[in-house]
Amino acid sequence: MAVKMKTDPEADRAWGWVLEMWAYTAAAKVNGIYHDLVPELQAQPPWDTTLDGFYIIHYTYGNDYTKDGVFTPGKIGQWRFDKRSYMGRIPPSPLELPPKGTPSSVRTLIEMINEATNNLTW
Repeated sequence: MAVKMKTDPEADRAWGWVLEMWAYTAAAKVNGIYHDLVPELQAQPPWDTTLDGFYIIHYTYGNDYTKDGVFTPGKIGQWRFDKRSYMGRIPPSPLELPPKGTPSSVRTLIEMINEATNNLTW
């Protein structure tokens, strides 16, 4: 399904980088595969400010804050974590912790990334 959609110029243009996700959804429907929806499955910092009740973290959005911990959506902050900043290169380790006042979800995300990269053996 993904290959069919990717080779269709109109579909490729319409769906862009999320084409594979939608192709899976379409393929599941066509093949009668159903899923239990769990709205609380994944937290998405910075929009979800706590991890309470979530099972996983999906870090897709940029996290931008002032040095005082004020969220600056749509504007690059004085403190920033956005995975896109590291395309083509390895992120620094450890990542700088967010300033005081940022949501616990953001702080925990950075702490977990730091823990993981600290345990890598090259």
